[in-house]
Amino acid sequence: MLFVDVTPKAWARILDIRRGRACACCGRWSAGERAALDLYGPLARRDLGPVTVGQIGQSLDGRVATVTGDARDVSGPDGLAHLHRMRALVDGVVIGVRTALHDSSRLTVRLCDGPNPDRIVIDPQGRLPDDAPALRDDGARRFVIQAVDRTRPNGVQVIRLDRHKNQLDPAEISARLRAEGLHSLLIEGGGITIARFLEAGLLTRLQVAIAPLLIGGGPQGLTLPSPSAELANALRPQMRAFSLGSDVLFDCGFTPAAAEAEQPQHIGLLDKSTG
Repeated sequence: MLFVDVTPKAWARILDIRRGRACACCGRWSAGERAALDLYGPLARRDLGPVTVGQIGQSLDGRVATVTGDARDVSGPDGLAHLHRMRALVDGVVIGVRTALHDSSRLTVRLCDGPNPDRIVIDPQGRLPDDAPALRDDGARRFVIQAVDRTRPNGVQVIRLDRHKNQLDPAEISARLRAEGLHSLLIEGGGITIARFLEAGLLTRLQVAIAPLLIGGGPQGLTLPSPSAELANALRPQMRAFSLGSDVLFDCGFTPAAAEAEQPQHIGLLDKSTG
């Protein structure tokens, strides 16, 4: 297992990779910094086409909250910092309306340097209040994807889709967001939303962060709408394991693009002092 050490120098390089100004290959790095580049470099790249990453934090026994719905401290401090780094590396972050209502998610970058992503809430019935934290105006674009005719405040863009079997189609959601220029997406939650994108074959990667606690009950992290009846048919992604410190991260690749993103990519650095 690789221990991740996100030093200021390593994170500056990762942000340069996001800007297309550097690669993760070159330079002199500690083992922990190299692990950070191996983890975040593939997510920061913009040269391999559209990428969709699911990320979920859960306990050792696979729970994302207690039986009363308390989910605030499932991830440890390093798991939370990782989530904020993920937000800083993508064009847009997507959550379902249940997560938006229950967690009052802001979806901003606060625990690291980097830009705030555009924010997208999937809200088929138009339940999200207009003053929800995810819809606050801070300069990032805000989208609500809904199946009803409901106006939103100025600056909030509505994507109107029809329901299929009483649900919005993840493929249609993805296509509409790509059309808005959002080529790198983080599906942050909740578990139902992530599972629908996973089963639709739309995830390039899935990250599962495990925190060292046992909850004993409560909602599970991922439950696919159509689970495998036999282990021979279960999903078996490529997998890498990283120690974040307080949490252990399983980084799973589902497409050829995921494997390609882990291959060397040499780009001349603008700042030779980091090479």
